[in-house]
Amino acid sequence: MNEEPKSIWKKPWKGPRGLLLWFALLGCAAFVVVFLLGLAFSGLHGPRHVLGFTVYNLIISVCLALMGIAIVSFIHWIRHWRNLRRFLFGLVCFATLVALLYAEENWRGKHDWGKYKREWEAKGERFDTAGLAPPPVPDAQNFAMSPVWVAEIRYLFQTAPKRAEAWYGDRIYSPDVSNIFTLLPVSVSGLAGTNWAYRLPPTPEVTSGWPMARMINLQPWQSYYRDLETTNREAEIPITPQPQTPGQDVLLALSKFDPVIEQLRQDSARPYSRFPLEYNKDDPAAIMLPHLATVKRYAQVLQLRAIAELQNNQSDKSLADIELMLRLSDSIRTEPFLITHLVRLAIVNLALQPIWEGLAEHKWSDAQLAELDSRLAELDFLADYKLSMRGERDCDTGVIEFLRHRNFRNFKEIFGLFGENDRTQTSLSALLYYWCPNGWFYQNELTISRFYDAWYLRLADETNRTVSPAAARAVDDAVERELSHRTPENFFEKWVLPALGNAVKKFAYGQESVDLARVAMALERYHLAHGSYPQSLDALVPQFIAQLPHDLINDQPLHYRRTADGQFVLYSVGWNETDDGGVVGYAEKSSPREESPSRVDLNQGDWVWRSSAVKD
Repeated sequence: MNEEPKSIWKKPWKGPRGLLLWFALLGCAAFVVVFLLGLAFSGLHGPRHVLGFTVYNLIISVCLALMGIAIVSFIHWIRHWRNLRRFLFGLVCFATLVALLYAEENWRGKHDWGKYKREWEAKGERFDTAGLAPPPVPDAQNFAMSPVWVAEIRYLFQTAPKRAEAWYGDRIYSPDVSNIFTLLPVSVSGLAGTNWAYRLPPTPEVTSGWPMARMINLQPWQSYYRDLETTNREAEIPITPQPQTPGQDVLLALSKFDPVIEQLRQDSARPYSRFPLEYNKDDPAAIMLPHLATVKRYAQVLQLRAIAELQNNQSDKSLADIELMLRLSDSIRTEPFLITHLVRLAIVNLALQPIWEGLAEHKWSDAQLAELDSRLAELDFLADYKLSMRGERDCDTGVIEFLRHRNFRNFKEIFGLFGENDRTQTSLSALLYYWCPNGWFYQNELTISRFYDAWYLRLADETNRTVSPAAARAVDDAVERELSHRTPENFFEKWVLPALGNAVKKFAYGQESVDLARVAMALERYHLAHGSYPQSLDALVPQFIAQLPHDLINDQPLHYRRTADGQFVLYSVGWNETDDGGVVGYAEKSSPREESPSRVDLNQGDWVWRSSAVKD
C-alpha cells in the first residue's frame, strides 16, 4: 500500500504515453543539434533573426522527430512475421502497379510520338537537326572553305586549337591560311594581328540609319582612326600626315584589310556555302556556331567601306562591297537555326544603309539599281522563318531526346542553362525526371512539336506573303495558357516556348525592308528616266520592277505619296496595323546624353522608306 510511484525513466515506454515521450526526446535532441549547426554556419544578427531562426529550427526538429517515431514504430511493427508478410505482399503489389504504370506510360508516349512523326514525315517534315542539315558539297565549290574563314576559326580558337581542327582539320596550318592569319581579325575597330591583347577605345555609336532617314556620319570614324594611330600605335592604322575627307581617311584606315577582303571576294564566287557544323551531335544544344559573329563582323567592315566609297564617288566599288555583304548573308542561309537567320537579317539591314544613301544622293545608275534589285529579289525571309522554326523545334525535341538517356549531370546543366539557378530546385527537378517514365519525354516532344506546328509555323504565310501581328500576339496568350497547367507532358515548354514570340516580327520587318528597298530602287530608276517620281506605283510595272510587292501586314498595296519638295514617302502600316501617315515609331532614349532617339520601335508607327535624309 505504501509503494512509492515508479520514475518515468523506469516505466516501459509503450502506448501513446511512450510515443509522446519518444517524440519529446527526439524533438529536443534534433532541435539542439540543428540549432548548433545553424549557429556555427550562419551566425545570428539581431533579435528578429534569432526569432526567425528559432522558429525555423523548431519546425525542422518536429519533422525530424516525427520521422524518427515513424521509423521506430515501423521497425517495431515489422518484427512480427505476420506483419512482415503483409508488408512484402503490399510491396510487391505496389511495385507491380508502378511497373504497369511505367509500361503503360512508356508505350503510350512512344506510340503517340511515333504516330505523329509518321503522319508529318509523310508530308515531307523532318524531326531531327541532322535531317534539316544542308547536303555536303565539294570543298572546291564551297565558299565556307575559303582560307579566310579557316584562318578566322583558327584565330578564334588560338587557345584551343583542337576545336578549330574539328572544323577544318590540318587545313588551319596551310600556308595560305597562315598568311591571312597575321591580318586578323578583320574589324571596324582596327584591331588586327598580334595587337588583339591591346584595349582599344570604343568605336563611334551608330544610329538606326535608313529606318530613321539618317546618313551615317563618317567624321567620328575619321577622328577615331586618326586618334587611334596616335594613342594606340599597336593597331597599325595607316593615315596621312594631314586629314583628308572623312571617306578617304576611313578607306585608308580600312585598307589594311584589303588583302583579306579581296581573297574573300574571290572565294565568294564559289556556288555553294556549307560551314562544317556538327549536326550529328547527340545534344543539339552543343552544336557550335562560332562563325556567325565573324560573318557579321565582316559585314560591318564592308558597310563602312561601301558608305565611304559612295562619299568618294566610287559607286562601282560600293556596289561590289554591298553584293559581297549579301553573299555573306546567303552563305549561312541553309542553316536551320533561328540565331543564324537573325544574323542574316542584321547583315541585310547593314547592306540597306549604303543602298539607301546612294538613292538619297542619286549616286546609283540604272544598271547598278537593276543589279541590286536582282540580288534583293532572291531574298525570302518568310521561307527562312519557317526553316528556322523547324530547326528550333527539332533542337528542342533533340535536347529532350538527349535527356531521355538519363545522364544526371546533363539535367543539372540544362536546367541551369534555362534559368533554374537554385541548386536545390535544379537538383530536385533533375532527380524527378531522372526517375520518370520514358514516355513522358516522348509526350514532351509531341506537345512541343504540336505547339510549333499549330502556332509558330503558321504565323508566316510564305505562299500569300503575309504575316499577321494579331496571330503573333495570340501566340503569347497561347503560351501563357499552355504553361498555366504544368503536367508531366509539357514540363520542358517552360524553357523553350516563351523566347520565340517576337521572332516572326523581326522576319516580317526584314522582308518588308527588302520590299521597300526594291520599290524605292524602281522609283529611282523611273526618276532617272523621267526626271521626277511617278504619281502612283503602278507606273513602275513592268519596266522598272516586274511585280509590285504588297504590304505583308495587311495584304494591301504599300502606301506611297510624293511630297511638296519633289521627294517621296513609301511605307508599310507596320506591326500596329495602323496607318500612321508614314510616321516612324521611335524607341525611348537609351541614355540621358542622347539628344534624340537613335532606335526605331518596331511595335509603333509605320515602317518607312524616305527618299531623302531628314534634317537634324
